[in-house]
Amino acid sequence: MTGSSSGTATTAGAREHARAQEAQALDGAAGGRLAMPVLPASAWPTPPPGVAAGDLVWAETLGAGGYTHLVVERGTAVRLTDLTGDACAHVLLHNADEPWERLNVADTVKVQWQVHLTADHLLLSGQGRALASIVADTSGRHDSLFGTTTRRRNEERYGDGSAHGPSPAGRELFTLAAAKHGLDRRDLPPSISFFQGVRVDDDGRPRPTGSAGPGAAVTLLAEMRLLVLVTNTAHPLDPAPAFRSGPLEVVAWRATPTTPDDARWTATPEGRRALEATAAYLTTRGTR
Repeated sequence: MTGSSSGTATTAGAREHARAQEAQALDGAAGGRLAMPVLPASAWPTPPPGVAAGDLVWAETLGAGGYTHLVVERGTAVRLTDLTGDACAHVLLHNADEPWERLNVADTVKVQWQVHLTADHLLLSGQGRALASIVADTSGRHDSLFGTTTRRRNEERYGDGSAHGPSPAGRELFTLAAAKHGLDRRDLPPSISFFQGVRVDDDGRPRPTGSAGPGAAVTLLAEMRLLVLVTNTAHPLDPAPAFRSGPLEVVAWRATPTTPDDARWTATPEGRRALEATAAYLTTRGTR
């Protein structure tokens, strides 16, 4: 190999570049699409308030156009944070043990009589079970109607929608994330997105409301063992003429699943039935 050791043309230069990427991930200032989980997660420099570093099980920062995938145990909290106000977290959830059971956004909205999801709402599967609870939300700017972007749409708007291009579509990124777990496109239902709000006006037209600004966060609590897929790319209705996306922090820690003595369990009859259905499912599997 030839070239200066300050670049990547030599083994020494490539090694230093790789080590610099690790340091960049650790300080939370990911550039480009860097998605490098900090190992161990307890080394993450900024644990969520009230969370002991030793309870962290996952920590990383996704750059613009990045994606991640993780399997979390029941009772794990997953916090997504929009670091600059330009992130849009598109999220899919699958039952990690039986991935044919997955997030059903239509049922989530219909069963709970609420299209604007926030703290104390549930994310439901097509089986009527609670996959996860939203336990904290400082953003309030989310969307459960319009899903993620497609390659064709991004090519029309930005000129490219491929997974490794400058303006990757969420559907393409989800396909890569799902493939790591033996899933393909048919296993990818409509997703929910966080941090870029949309309202529908009286004439039925969607009106983007933008983000809540830097530092907005939402925390999901796994009510069963979950496969969590996250892509960080522009919202399909983003009014900006150019592709826009910013860094997204993903941190997970050991917590406690919702139990009958939690206020969320009895907050609504619809939520109670979903949580009871989850409990019954886990009991039959011997995992509760």
